[in-house]
Amino acid sequence: MIAAKTLKLSLKSLRDFAKKRLPDEVLIELDERDECPLEIIQDMCSPDKLGIQLLFIPEEFGGMGGGTFDVYCICEAMAGIDLGVATSLFATFLGSDPITVGATPEQKKLWLSRIADEGVLFAYGATEPEAGSDLGALKTTADRVMQDGKVVGYKINGAKQWISNGGIADLYTVLANSPSGPCWFVVEKGAKGFTHDEPEDKHGIRLSNTAALAFNDVFVDADRLIGGVEGQGLTQAQAVFGYTRLMVAAFGLGAGWAALDRAIPYSTKRIQAGAPLSEKQGYTHKLIVPHVVHLEAARSYIEETAERIDAGVEGSLNTEGAIAKYMATEAGNAAAEASIQALGGYGYTHEYMVEKISRDVRITTIYEGTSEIMEMTISRDRWQLHLKTRGQHYHDEARKFEALHAQHPEVGANIAALSLHALAEVMEKARIGRLTRYQHILLRLGELIAYAECAGSLSRRAALMADGKLNEKANRRFDATALAALSRVFAREAALKVAEEGLRLVAGASAVSDTEMTAFETNLGMLAIHRTQAGLIADMDYIADVLYNRAAKHTELAA
Repeated sequence: MIAAKTLKLSLKSLRDFAKKRLPDEVLIELDERDECPLEIIQDMCSPDKLGIQLLFIPEEFGGMGGGTFDVYCICEAMAGIDLGVATSLFATFLGSDPITVGATPEQKKLWLSRIADEGVLFAYGATEPEAGSDLGALKTTADRVMQDGKVVGYKINGAKQWISNGGIADLYTVLANSPSGPCWFVVEKGAKGFTHDEPEDKHGIRLSNTAALAFNDVFVDADRLIGGVEGQGLTQAQAVFGYTRLMVAAFGLGAGWAALDRAIPYSTKRIQAGAPLSEKQGYTHKLIVPHVVHLEAARSYIEETAERIDAGVEGSLNTEGAIAKYMATEAGNAAAEASIQALGGYGYTHEYMVEKISRDVRITTIYEGTSEIMEMTISRDRWQLHLKTRGQHYHDEARKFEALHAQHPEVGANIAALSLHALAEVMEKARIGRLTRYQHILLRLGELIAYAECAGSLSRRAALMADGKLNEKANRRFDATALAALSRVFAREAALKVAEEGLRLVAGASAVSDTEMTAFETNLGMLAIHRTQAGLIADMDYIADVLYNRAAKHTELAA
């Protein structure tokens, strides 16, 4: 990990570079031409110029050794500039992940040093036309080439689809089936039999290059097998899902805020019925405040997960990465859509960046695993926890937030606890009724789990800020009082969502009878959850005042 001061300087350098080379008018023009600014991307990765790639490379290979928290901060900042350019840069780090995780020391030194010293661009060749995100269904093959009884290389045959940097990368990590199972191989551009198609004509991220790859008896030496042992490919891929999905979560966060940061100042200048839109509750409380709340709830979960990865917590934190990605990318999409609405007719035109941001951020709910795959990942893992603890996992988590409420009654931890208790009850009814046989219910449980866990996370973050214990690199857009208000608003929504939608799912699957309904509603804590909605409008008013730098109108906030 790098020092906070170094990270701050790196972020400033990135923004200064973007201000000079990628102002809005240039981004809009490149988007219209569907052009990837390769020279600019190469300059961003040039050690003699911006050298942004050094943050991602360990120190022993010539990099700066940035940790997960550092990379999240950089990814958010890059997405706030342009998500297409961010995707091109991210593709190199994603492409090098199999090397970082599974390569031999000699392979790491060779390839990671080249990224640091030469700024070479990587591509991550995993997705296939028919398999999509299901890496276990890949059809690309790697057949051994034998000489004197030894494996001297492999011949790769197959196709890859939707590959970021597919047409511009210098090096490609390619997943293929060897006789012993999936493996990652390093393939260089220009290799005989290796071709790529013309760039895809995409809905968004048009400043990134996305192209299909084709392999026709492409020979690679045996030392291009990452790790030197066959059959480790899926393990190597899964080992970084928690990390890589966290980075895409940061993309959703950065793009969502980029859109809102354009809608907020616009509303101070747009006069309607004699007053600025920023002073109209119907505008701020629909199009601005709820999206700020969702983005900051996602940020809290991103930062907590990044801290856990950096601390070396056992396990890959795949589920935590899935929750972060799901919440942040869905929130980023919603924020961008709302920003178009916030600008009215202007927002719908190519001339205004919010239209472009909305098209760009859409991809974050698709690549690195769709939102539906995230819901499935979340639900399956937390379902196992529910079973292993005989239904007590989320009740136990709720009690922790009840204890936090006793120390910090202002952060909404008691409301987060209600959402977790309700979640436990919904999951238990689902167990008794064997409702997970319905895929729709399994996925919807994933969403409810994500909301409840984020409610808890945001209340923890608000408490840490109040105590002055927040990570020194953490985002500080809001102070402790504002963060507590954000936490209360999100916790109310999460509790209501879990209880009411959970009841709807259970009742909709006929898992609760009319005679059982009253008892189930009581177990869900419906009355208590409804009572916690008191103070919602006052909190939303206060958040709007903070966003618009207005003098505080409230001497007391609802607890």
